[in-house]
Amino acid sequence: MKCIVLLSGGVDSTTCLAMAVERYGASEVLALTAYYGQKHAKEIQAARQVAVHYGVAHKETNLSQAFALSDSSLLQGSGKEIRHESYAEQLKEMGGEGTVDTYVPFRNGLFLSYAAATAVSVGAETIYYGAHADDAAGRAYPDCTPEFEQAMATAIYEGSGRTCCLEAPLLSWNKAGVVKEGLRLGAPYELTWSCYEGGDKPCGVCATCIDRAKAFAANGVADPALTAK
Repeated sequence: MKCIVLLSGGVDSTTCLAMAVERYGASEVLALTAYYGQKHAKEIQAARQVAVHYGVAHKETNLSQAFALSDSSLLQGSGKEIRHESYAEQLKEMGGEGTVDTYVPFRNGLFLSYAAATAVSVGAETIYYGAHADDAAGRAYPDCTPEFEQAMATAIYEGSGRTCCLEAPLLSWNKAGVVKEGLRLGAPYELTWSCYEGGDKPCGVCATCIDRAKAFAANGVADPALTAK
């Protein structure tokens, strides 16, 4: 096994998986999916389908207790509702910088630590995760920033005995750029789920639905997840 990919079942992580399979081959990739106490399991179901599509090994784990004290609006125990406005609108209300309600505290830090432990155990040399420039903007998700990625990359490299490297191949791209790369690779976006709500169909009005719609529109294509369901 050469590469670990954090796979949530959304557009970004699916694009990362497509890139990893192109680089290493499906037999050398292990996808990791974590349940963290989110309000619905739609993304996890999507991750399973994406992993099957690519024929990669897939491991699921439950990390929900780590976030039991958090009031992130993504979590089951939260009293907050999912906001129906874009990230840009939310950041504007905060003066241009600040964490959004859907930020789950240090989630990527925990996920990457889990991935690093797994990588050392199976001898993987690389970890991919799908942070991109839109998530980092205004520090809406501080565990998606270049500074965070650099710090975690150092920690993982040193903590693994200098055997494993962290890569965030989408970090310099916005969502439209991510989708462009995924379309080039033939990523199965029809299988993915991004919406923060857990309905039968994407709500179309939460921040991630808004960003996803704009990304596909920027590439001049319809979102296959909407046309296929």
